[in-house]
Amino acid sequence: MPARTSLSGFPEWLPAERIVEQHILDQLRETFELHGFASVETRAIETLDELQRKGETSKEVYILERLQDRLQDRNDSKKERPLGLHFDLTVPFARFVLDNAGELQFPFRRYQIQKVWRGERPQDGRFREFTQADIDIVGNGTLAFHHEVEIPLVILEAFSKLPIPPVTVLVNNRKIVQGFCEGIGIDNVEQALRSIDKLDKIGPKGVSAELLEHGFEQDQIDRLLSLASISGDDEAVLDEVRSLGVANELLEEGLTELGALLAAGSKRAPHRLRAELKITRGLDYYTGTVYETALEGHEDLGSICSGGRYDSLASDGKRTFPGVGISIGVSRLVSRILAANLAVASRSVPTAVLVAVVNEEMRADSEDIAYKLRSRGIPTEVSPSSQKFGKQIRYADRRGIPFVWFIGEDGVNEVKDIRSGEQQIADVDSWMPPAEDLKPTVRPGE
Repeated sequence: MPARTSLSGFPEWLPAERIVEQHILDQLRETFELHGFASVETRAIETLDELQRKGETSKEVYILERLQDRLQDRNDSKKERPLGLHFDLTVPFARFVLDNAGELQFPFRRYQIQKVWRGERPQDGRFREFTQADIDIVGNGTLAFHHEVEIPLVILEAFSKLPIPPVTVLVNNRKIVQGFCEGIGIDNVEQALRSIDKLDKIGPKGVSAELLEHGFEQDQIDRLLSLASISGDDEAVLDEVRSLGVANELLEEGLTELGALLAAGSKRAPHRLRAELKITRGLDYYTGTVYETALEGHEDLGSICSGGRYDSLASDGKRTFPGVGISIGVSRLVSRILAANLAVASRSVPTAVLVAVVNEEMRADSEDIAYKLRSRGIPTEVSPSSQKFGKQIRYADRRGIPFVWFIGEDGVNEVKDIRSGEQQIADVDSWMPPAEDLKPTVRPGE
């Protein structure tokens, strides 16, 4: 089900839904660390000057100020530099690299999972506060192309562990589009990229009309649309591009790189990585491979993961730090998982055992049992009341706790699986619940 919220665009999950979200985050974290990415967390606040480096979203920044400053109407000369909440993780990461370049080992591999804030109109899968999960590989001065191959394969591995339908990473190379444009005499390459990036939204006629308005010739537009129509998951894509008869050195370089990426995808993740030459990621800082994703059966959600190669993540005037990265819209993905019942938690609480209380005078005995079970890693709580055992069992059932522990008068303890009704003698120093019951699990929905 969708996130419940009383403030539009700021999702809040119920405990069982939160377990699903945490499972997703744990699986992503595990995969990233398996590939050697180190965890980084940057501050939530940046100066507005820093945030406005990425101008296309600067209008969505939430500005931060102290209530005291507003009430006192302080003079500008006394105010601190204007601050805002970060709207993505790339801008603060670029600043982090510059600030810590002397302490980092390059290529630097980082993953970052944090909340971000963006003041856009909320809609299905789009929030004003949401969690992103990014991975990036950053070089000092140079960065080898093979990292552009590695990034989508890591992401596909991570997605394969999640309770979601198959994901396909759609790829292109900006060198192909730019080289093609140069080869057919287009000077305004950035406009061509921005227009082609809108193809799914406004269609070929809309793209054609937009390019005509910007002074493109019809023949150039037709050839661009022919290029954008090419897709496939093997090297036949390269032949289709070359058959369009455009000769350009940058174009050929891009085709060679795309071919290497498709070959690696065919070996490591068959049919899960596909070239789509209409994808340009219409932002001017991408310079090589670009990525988007499609969730099978949920294409209406749009891309849940995107990114690419950028030759200047950050620069201090002397050194430039190129990188390649990709960002997962975790809240976007979790929202669809819950709404479509793609995954559910086995229970809504971490507790595996409720220790029953015979009477209030014996509550300390129940606390002792709980202490011993917890010391052995078994999530345990003590019944909040000493009502009849039937009511304590019903309390456990409502909470989703699978086992209830009873203290016998003769010192013999018993534990009851309230789902099956089976009850057995249990030793507090050796009894363990089945592995699948020790902690909440996430399984496919029905």
